[in-house]
Amino acid sequence: MSYYGIASNLVLYLTEKLHEGTVKSSNHVTNWAGTVWIMPAAGASIADAYLGRYWTFGMCLLTLTVSLPMLRPPPCAQDIADKDCQKASSFQIGIFFFALYIIAVGTGGTKPNISTMGADQFDEFEPKERSQKLSFYNWWVFYILIGTISAQTVLVYIQDNVGFALGYGIPTIGLVVSILIFVLGTPLYRHRLPSGSPLTRMVQVFVAAMRKWKLNVPIDSKELHEVSIEEYTSKGRYKINHSSSLRLVFNSLY
Repeated sequence: MSYYGIASNLVLYLTEKLHEGTVKSSNHVTNWAGTVWIMPAAGASIADAYLGRYWTFGMCLLTLTVSLPMLRPPPCAQDIADKDCQKASSFQIGIFFFALYIIAVGTGGTKPNISTMGADQFDEFEPKERSQKLSFYNWWVFYILIGTISAQTVLVYIQDNVGFALGYGIPTIGLVVSILIFVLGTPLYRHRLPSGSPLTRMVQVFVAAMRKWKLNVPIDSKELHEVSIEEYTSKGRYKINHSSSLRLVFNSLY
Protein backbone atom coordinates (compact mmCIF):
# COMPACT_ATOMS: atom_id res chain seq x y z
CA MET A 1 0.00 0.00 0.00
CA SER A 2 2.80 2.43 0.88
CA TYR A 3 4.58 2.08 -2.46
CA TYR A 4 1.48 2.38 -4.65
CA GLY A 5 0.09 5.12 -2.44
CA ILE A 6 3.17 7.17 -3.36
CA ALA A 7 3.78 6.10 -6.96
CA SER A 8 0.20 6.47 -8.19
CA ASN A 9 0.06 10.24 -7.62
CA LEU A 10 3.72 11.23 -7.48
CA VAL A 11 3.78 13.10 -10.80
CA LEU A 12 0.75 15.11 -9.68
CA TYR A 13 2.45 16.11 -6.43
CA LEU A 14 5.64 17.16 -8.21
CA THR A 15 3.76 19.29 -10.74
CA GLU A 16 1.10 20.82 -8.49
CA LYS A 17 2.94 21.18 -5.16
CA LEU A 18 6.61 21.47 -6.10
CA HIS A 19 5.80 23.26 -9.39
CA GLU A 20 8.01 21.10 -11.58
CA GLY A 21 7.40 20.62 -15.28
CA THR A 22 5.61 17.51 -16.51
CA VAL A 23 8.64 16.13 -18.35
CA LYS A 24 10.98 16.71 -15.41
CA SER A 25 8.48 15.22 -12.96
CA SER A 26 7.97 12.12 -15.11
CA ASN A 27 11.74 11.67 -15.37
CA HIS A 28 12.12 11.89 -11.59
CA VAL A 29 9.33 9.36 -11.04
CA THR A 30 10.73 6.83 -13.54
CA ASN A 31 14.21 7.14 -12.00
CA TRP A 32 12.80 6.51 -8.53
CA ALA A 33 10.59 3.63 -9.67
CA GLY A 34 13.57 2.04 -11.43
CA THR A 35 15.62 2.29 -8.23
CA VAL A 36 12.78 0.71 -6.24
CA TRP A 37 12.71 -2.33 -8.53
CA ILE A 38 16.50 -2.68 -8.81
CA MET A 39 17.25 -2.46 -5.08
CA PRO A 40 15.68 -5.88 -4.24
CA ALA A 41 18.56 -7.52 -6.14
CA ALA A 42 20.94 -6.11 -3.54
CA GLY A 43 18.50 -6.59 -0.68
CA ALA A 44 18.08 -10.27 -1.50
CA SER A 45 21.82 -10.76 -1.13
CA ILE A 46 22.01 -8.79 2.10
CA ALA A 47 18.82 -10.41 3.41
CA ASP A 48 18.57 -8.02 6.36
CA ALA A 49 14.96 -7.84 7.56
CA TYR A 50 15.83 -4.80 9.64
CA LEU A 51 16.03 -2.73 6.45
CA GLY A 52 12.30 -2.34 7.02
CA ARG A 53 13.31 0.49 9.34
CA TYR A 54 14.30 2.46 6.25
CA TRP A 55 10.73 2.10 5.01
CA THR A 56 9.40 3.56 8.24
CA PHE A 57 11.92 6.39 8.40
CA GLY A 58 11.40 7.25 4.72
CA MET A 59 7.61 7.28 5.00
CA CYS A 60 7.68 9.46 8.13
CA LEU A 61 10.05 11.91 6.47
CA LEU A 62 7.95 11.94 3.29
CA THR A 63 4.79 12.65 5.30
CA LEU A 64 6.56 15.58 6.96
CA THR A 65 7.65 17.02 3.62
CA VAL A 66 4.08 17.12 2.31
CA SER A 67 2.70 18.39 5.64
CA LEU A 68 5.03 21.24 6.63
CA PRO A 69 4.64 24.44 4.56
CA MET A 70 8.34 25.23 4.95
CA LEU A 71 9.23 22.06 2.99
CA ARG A 72 7.33 23.07 -0.16
CA PRO A 73 6.87 26.30 -2.13
CA PRO A 74 3.76 28.45 -1.57
CA PRO A 75 0.72 27.59 -3.71
CA CYS A 76 0.21 29.48 -6.97
CA ALA A 77 -2.53 32.07 -7.27
CA GLN A 78 -5.20 31.30 -9.86
CA ASP A 79 -4.25 34.32 -12.00
CA ILE A 80 -0.58 33.26 -12.27
CA ALA A 81 0.62 31.00 -15.07
CA ASP A 82 2.25 27.72 -14.10
CA LYS A 83 5.61 28.78 -15.54
CA ASP A 84 5.63 31.87 -13.29
CA CYS A 85 4.97 29.93 -10.05
CA GLN A 86 7.68 29.94 -7.42
CA LYS A 87 9.77 26.80 -7.81
CA ALA A 88 10.80 24.58 -4.94
CA SER A 89 14.20 25.38 -3.48
CA SER A 90 17.12 22.97 -3.66
CA PHE A 91 16.66 22.24 0.04
CA GLN A 92 12.96 21.39 -0.37
CA ILE A 93 13.61 19.16 -3.37
CA GLY A 94 16.58 17.53 -1.61
CA ILE A 95 14.55 16.61 1.48
CA PHE A 96 11.70 15.24 -0.64
CA PHE A 97 13.89 13.02 -2.80
CA PHE A 98 16.01 11.97 0.17
CA ALA A 99 12.83 10.56 1.70
CA LEU A 100 11.87 8.83 -1.55
CA TYR A 101 15.22 7.13 -2.01
CA ILE A 102 15.39 6.07 1.63
CA ILE A 103 12.11 4.26 0.88
CA ALA A 104 13.76 2.69 -2.18
CA VAL A 105 16.57 1.33 0.02
CA GLY A 106 14.01 -0.06 2.47
CA THR A 107 12.18 -1.72 -0.41
CA GLY A 108 15.38 -3.50 -1.38
CA GLY A 109 15.55 -5.11 2.05
CA THR A 110 11.90 -6.03 2.47
CA LYS A 111 10.47 -6.87 -0.95
CA PRO A 112 12.56 -10.02 -1.62
CA ASN A 113 12.78 -11.21 1.99
CA ILE A 114 9.37 -10.87 3.65
CA SER A 115 7.69 -13.56 1.54
CA THR A 116 10.63 -15.96 1.86
CA MET A 117 10.76 -15.41 5.60
CA GLY A 118 7.07 -16.30 5.74
CA ALA A 119 7.82 -19.48 3.81
CA ASP A 120 10.58 -20.36 6.29
CA GLN A 121 7.94 -20.67 9.01
CA PHE A 122 6.69 -23.89 7.39
CA ASP A 123 8.60 -27.18 7.35
CA GLU A 124 8.83 -28.46 3.77
CA PHE A 125 9.29 -32.03 5.05
CA GLU A 126 5.97 -32.02 6.97
CA PRO A 127 2.94 -32.69 4.68
CA LYS A 128 0.58 -30.57 6.80
CA GLU A 129 2.91 -27.59 6.90
CA ARG A 130 3.65 -27.95 3.19
CA SER A 131 -0.04 -27.43 2.39
CA GLN A 132 -0.17 -24.51 4.83
CA LYS A 133 2.75 -22.97 2.97
CA LEU A 134 0.76 -22.98 -0.28
CA SER A 135 -2.17 -21.38 1.53
CA PHE A 136 0.17 -18.72 2.94
CA TYR A 137 1.28 -17.69 -0.54
CA ASN A 138 -2.31 -17.49 -1.76
CA TRP A 139 -3.27 -15.14 1.07
CA TRP A 140 -0.02 -13.22 0.64
CA VAL A 141 -0.79 -12.39 -3.00
CA PHE A 142 -4.44 -11.69 -2.17
CA TYR A 143 -3.59 -9.05 0.43
CA ILE A 144 -0.96 -7.50 -1.84
CA LEU A 145 -3.70 -7.00 -4.44
CA ILE A 146 -6.06 -5.58 -1.79
CA GLY A 147 -3.37 -3.11 -0.71
CA THR A 148 -2.66 -2.13 -4.31
CA ILE A 149 -6.32 -1.54 -5.14
CA SER A 150 -6.84 0.44 -1.92
CA ALA A 151 -3.80 2.60 -2.62
CA GLN A 152 -4.78 3.35 -6.21
CA THR A 153 -8.39 4.18 -5.36
CA VAL A 154 -8.94 5.31 -1.76
CA LEU A 155 -5.54 6.91 -1.16
CA VAL A 156 -5.49 8.63 -4.55
CA TYR A 157 -8.97 10.04 -3.85
CA ILE A 158 -7.81 11.33 -0.44
CA GLN A 159 -4.68 12.89 -1.94
CA ASP A 160 -6.71 14.65 -4.65
CA ASN A 161 -9.65 15.80 -2.55
CA VAL A 162 -8.40 16.07 1.06
CA GLY A 163 -4.64 16.53 0.95
CA PHE A 164 -1.32 14.79 0.49
CA ALA A 165 -0.56 15.00 4.21
CA LEU A 166 -3.43 12.64 5.07
CA GLY A 167 -2.89 10.63 1.89
CA TYR A 168 0.70 9.86 2.89
CA GLY A 169 -0.05 9.76 6.62
CA ILE A 170 -2.43 6.79 6.35
CA PRO A 171 0.10 4.37 4.78
CA THR A 172 2.76 5.68 7.18
CA ILE A 173 0.60 4.76 10.18
CA GLY A 174 -0.18 1.38 8.63
CA LEU A 175 3.52 0.78 8.04
CA VAL A 176 4.44 1.66 11.63
CA VAL A 177 1.74 -0.69 12.98
CA SER A 178 2.87 -3.53 10.71
CA ILE A 179 6.52 -3.09 11.76
CA LEU A 180 5.50 -3.19 15.43
CA ILE A 181 3.49 -6.39 14.90
CA PHE A 182 6.42 -7.91 13.02
CA VAL A 183 8.89 -7.04 15.80
CA LEU A 184 6.59 -8.31 18.57
CA GLY A 185 6.40 -11.70 16.85
CA THR A 186 10.19 -12.08 16.63
CA PRO A 187 10.48 -14.63 19.51
CA LEU A 188 7.99 -16.91 17.75
CA TYR A 189 9.65 -17.00 14.33
CA ARG A 190 11.71 -19.79 12.88
CA HIS A 191 15.04 -18.32 11.87
CA ARG A 192 16.88 -20.09 9.08
CA LEU A 193 20.64 -19.65 9.18
CA PRO A 194 22.17 -17.85 6.17
CA SER A 195 23.35 -20.40 3.61
CA GLY A 196 24.98 -18.06 1.10
CA SER A 197 23.68 -16.39 -2.01
CA PRO A 198 22.53 -18.69 -4.86
CA LEU A 199 24.09 -16.22 -7.30
CA THR A 200 27.50 -16.95 -5.78
CA ARG A 201 27.01 -20.68 -6.29
CA MET A 202 25.94 -20.15 -9.89
CA VAL A 203 29.09 -18.16 -10.60
CA GLN A 204 31.21 -20.86 -8.94
CA VAL A 205 29.67 -23.53 -11.18
CA PHE A 206 30.33 -21.59 -14.38
CA VAL A 207 33.90 -20.74 -13.32
CA ALA A 208 34.59 -24.42 -12.56
CA ALA A 209 33.07 -25.43 -15.91
CA MET A 210 35.32 -22.97 -17.77
CA ARG A 211 38.42 -24.26 -15.99
CA LYS A 212 37.61 -27.90 -16.85
CA TRP A 213 36.16 -27.38 -20.34
CA LYS A 214 38.77 -29.72 -21.90
CA LEU A 215 37.76 -32.69 -19.74
CA ASN A 216 35.51 -35.38 -21.19
CA VAL A 217 32.18 -35.70 -19.40
CA PRO A 218 31.59 -39.30 -18.22
CA ILE A 219 28.60 -41.17 -19.62
CA ASP A 220 27.60 -42.48 -16.20
CA SER A 221 26.32 -39.62 -13.99
CA LYS A 222 27.43 -41.57 -10.91
CA GLU A 223 31.00 -40.56 -11.71
CA LEU A 224 30.11 -36.88 -11.23
CA HIS A 225 30.74 -35.24 -7.88
CA GLU A 226 27.81 -35.50 -5.48
CA VAL A 227 27.38 -35.13 -1.73
CA SER A 228 25.73 -37.85 0.32
CA ILE A 229 21.97 -37.97 0.90
CA GLU A 230 22.65 -37.64 4.63
CA GLU A 231 24.22 -34.22 4.07
CA TYR A 232 21.17 -33.06 2.12
CA THR A 233 18.87 -34.25 4.89
CA SER A 234 20.90 -32.62 7.67
CA LYS A 235 20.61 -29.25 5.91
CA GLY A 236 16.89 -29.62 5.21
CA ARG A 237 17.27 -29.81 1.44
CA TYR A 238 16.06 -32.05 -1.33
CA LYS A 239 18.48 -33.81 -3.62
CA ILE A 240 18.08 -32.73 -7.24
CA ASN A 241 18.72 -35.61 -9.62
CA HIS A 242 20.96 -35.19 -12.64
CA SER A 243 19.37 -34.47 -16.00
CA SER A 244 20.57 -34.00 -19.57
CA SER A 245 19.92 -30.25 -19.44
CA LEU A 246 22.76 -27.71 -19.24
CA ARG A 247 25.42 -30.26 -20.09
CA LEU A 248 27.71 -27.26 -20.60
CA VAL A 249 28.32 -27.09 -16.84
CA PHE A 250 28.74 -30.84 -16.27
CA ASN A 251 32.53 -30.44 -16.29
CA SER A 252 32.29 -28.51 -13.02
CA LEU A 253 30.99 -31.66 -11.33
CA TYR A 254 33.78 -33.93 -12.51
